Amino acid sequence: MPPYAPSPPRPGFWAALDHVQQAALRAAARPRHFAVKAPLVYQGDESDHVIIIERGWAKVTSATVDGHDVVLAVRGPGDLLAESAVLGGRTRSATVTALSPIRALVVPAARFTGFLDAHPQVWMLVTGTFVQRLDDSDRRLKAHVTSKGTRRLAQLLSDLAELSAQHTPPAPDGSIEIGPPLSQEELGSWMDASRETVARALNGLRRDGLIRTGWRRITVVDPPGLRAVADDHD
Repeated sequence: MPPYAPSPPRPGFWAALDHVQQAALRAAARPRHFAVKAPLVYQGDESDHVIIIERGWAKVTSATVDGHDVVLAVRGPGDLLAESAVLGGRTRSATVTALSPIRALVVPAARFTGFLDAHPQVWMLVTGTFVQRLDDSDRRLKAHVTSKGTRRLAQLLSDLAELSAQHTPPAPDGSIEIGPPLSQEELGSWMDASRETVARALNGLRRDGLIRTGWRRITVVDPPGLRAVADDHD
C-alpha cells in the first residue's frame, strides 16, 4: 500500500504566526495545564480570555434545551479557542473540554486585543479562522443531510485522519492514528447518529480492512480507501 499523502494542510493559528508574533503573544499569556475531562471554557460564561492549545486535544460541545451535549468540533495543537466570543463581546456559545492532557496559553481579552492592535496583520488570520470553522460546520451539516451512517462516519474519520497527519506523520505503511481520542458516543453525537449506528459502521469499515479500533483509539489503515467510501455518492 503506498504511503498516504494528505491534502496540503491549512496551518493552524499558532503555526501561521511568525517568530516575533509568537514571542509577543507568549509574553502576554500565562501557561496552564488541563487534565482529561477538565473544561477549558463553559458555554454561557463571560468572555474574558482566549486560549491557544500547545499540546493535546479538546472537544467543542453545545448543550441542547433538553440537557444533552452535542459535539460540534475538535480542537488540537496550535488552535485558537474562544476568539469569536471575546472579539464579539458575547458570552461563550459552547463548552470546550479536554479529551487528553492539554498544555495551553491563556491570554486575557484586553491583552489579546492589544496584541492584535500591535500586529494588525493577525486580524485577517483570526477572521480567516472564524470563517473556516463556519465553512467546516456547513460542510458537515450538508453531509448529515445527504449521507447515510457509514458514509458520514467515513467522511468524519477521513477528515480527522488528515487533521491528525498534520501533527503526527503517517506510519511507514501509510496508516494514520487519529489524534483526538473520541468514544463511539462522541462520534455519534458529532455525526448525528446513534451509538448503535456508529458501532455498525465501525464494524463494516473494520471488516473491509479500512480501520483498526481500540478503546478511544482509531487507526485508519487505508486512508485512500476510506476517502473513497466517504466520497462515494451511490
